[in-house]
Amino acid sequence: MTTASSSQTTGTYSLVCNDLVLTASGGSVAAFRYVVLYNDTPTSPADPLIGMWDYGSDLTLLDGETFTIDFGSSVLTLA
Repeated sequence: MTTASSSQTTGTYSLVCNDLVLTASGGSVAAFRYVVLYNDTPTSPADPLIGMWDYGSDLTLLDGETFTIDFGSSVLTLA
């Protein structure tokens, strides 16, 4: 995932990310239900959680299938 923009204006912070497309290659991907977003930069606390998405049931990708994480217009907005 890449950050499209990160800005703060008059006390409101907004994080916008490009959508991420994952493709199963070389075999199937085991069942998963959650996608987590964390900050890999800090060492304390290590890898703090930013957000988590629950897809409601397990998903499995067969070889060659894709899964798109659509972050919408903004991953988060803090005011």
